[in-house]
Amino acid sequence: MSRDTLSDLLGTVRLRGAVFYYVSCWRDWAAEAPPACEIADAVLPGAEHVMEFHVVARGGGWAAVSGCAPVRLEAGDIVVFPHGDGHVMSSAPHVRPERREAAWVFATRHEPKPMPIAYHHGVSTPGSTEPNDDADTVLVCGFLGCDLRPFNPLVAALPRLLHLPAARAGGWVSRVIDQAAQESAERRPGANAVLEKLAETMFVDTARRYLDSLPEDATGWLAGLRDRYVGRALALLHAFPDRPWTIDELGHQVGLSRSALHERFMQFLAQPPMHYLANWRIQLGSRLLRETNRTVASIALDVGYDSEAAFSRAFKRLVGTPPATWRRTVASA
Repeated sequence: MSRDTLSDLLGTVRLRGAVFYYVSCWRDWAAEAPPACEIADAVLPGAEHVMEFHVVARGGGWAAVSGCAPVRLEAGDIVVFPHGDGHVMSSAPHVRPERREAAWVFATRHEPKPMPIAYHHGVSTPGSTEPNDDADTVLVCGFLGCDLRPFNPLVAALPRLLHLPAARAGGWVSRVIDQAAQESAERRPGANAVLEKLAETMFVDTARRYLDSLPEDATGWLAGLRDRYVGRALALLHAFPDRPWTIDELGHQVGLSRSALHERFMQFLAQPPMHYLANWRIQLGSRLLRETNRTVASIALDVGYDSEAAFSRAFKRLVGTPPATWRRTVASA
């Protein structure tokens, strides 16, 4: 690919992160986390979609989400729940979990973060700002927020439970954990911003390594990035959304007939190329509406529409409201 399409998308969906908890665990332990949508306003206010992640700093355990087989975790592993599912972390699959109620998360949202928690026949919050040195297992837990609407094909392309073993994560995980511990303990100015960027970097790298691990016959947006033809077409659409693209011109640019390109997009993305382009244009337009004071007419031209009216019709069709109304709504949120 001549363009970093993944970075393009991540730049428009407002990815942001937060490291929230250090969890120290002894012997038999289990913790049940509620669905992220129930606690989103407490952990990442304003985020449309929230994902939870855990990094195993020491020891090991299991991660489970309803409907999926439990996954064994070792030191240095990362597990992410991209769709915000409630889930259970435990020392063994059979241990009955202690539920972390949404009300407790809201009640403690203003406590200094990351907050230490201990699981050992109940839940407590020790006074130390660091994990207990004698704990069998230590988890670093946090959240990632992003926009789903108007268009975010990445989240849909990820599994409900995304596991990155330490062997594929690389040595940076231990450095992230150490850096998070240091920032938390020292409470220096800018510590929260550093922790947020560490969480975001962790997610991006996890998504990249998941892409690298996909089987040859995989489909979806991430698999499409890897395909010689679809990946090149996506790069062109992301690089030049304002061009008057046709499927014939796009097929010519990537070396496929219009029918072959259509078939390949349907195979990987389950939508035609021009449908994808329309979605991407609206996503770009929504970012400009949110982040700038530019007129709707100028934004329409920038993202490939020949008039404000055409952009407004397309925006309302995908989002449900006209662009000016949507801008006022997000500005007051």
